[in-house]
Amino acid sequence: MTIFYHYGNKLYINITNLCSNKCIFCVRNRVDTVDNDNNSLWLEHEPSFAEIIEAYNNLPDKDFPEVVFCGYGEPLERLDIVLSTSKYLKEATGVKIRINTNGLSDLINGKPTAHLLEGLVDTISISLNAADAKEYMRISRPCFGEQSFAALLKFTKDCKLYIPQVMFTVVDLLSAEQLAACKSLAKELDIPLRIRRYGG
Repeated sequence: MTIFYHYGNKLYINITNLCSNKCIFCVRNRVDTVDNDNNSLWLEHEPSFAEIIEAYNNLPDKDFPEVVFCGYGEPLERLDIVLSTSKYLKEATGVKIRINTNGLSDLINGKPTAHLLEGLVDTISISLNAADAKEYMRISRPCFGEQSFAALLKFTKDCKLYIPQVMFTVVDLLSAEQLAACKSLAKELDIPLRIRRYGG
């Protein structure tokens, strides 16, 4: 079972296969892994905190510039595990921590959550995917329905209050018009936007 994997020079944590979205471009619809070692990111079960820490302590190399919560699911589906694991890593190593998320944590957990990440998370990367609710529904297909896009924007604004670096991402599969609209929205919200290569 792959809990930790390497991608580039970063260490990634795969803690769940649950996700509130069914994005039309999701990489897990095509392949079982994204790392160079070809380890499947489909989990046999959701690892406990003890299993995560044991797997981390067994890593032969712990010298990474950043640890990223990002696997074959939405990390904030397991908010408590993200918090406890981040706290452990911060206290043990002081490593920079990033979360790659769909931005729907408040809906997933039924409460505001951005403030809980303060002091633990250095960067949060939020998949914007679209510049309006209608297009977001078409692309991301969230289980929470039309309230999802507004919740994503609120969560993003909240994150700016508690997390040093907040960014949006979109995939390069979007049309030029859609990309332009996303850039405009990101600029309006004063949040950096990174255009990700599909599959990268």
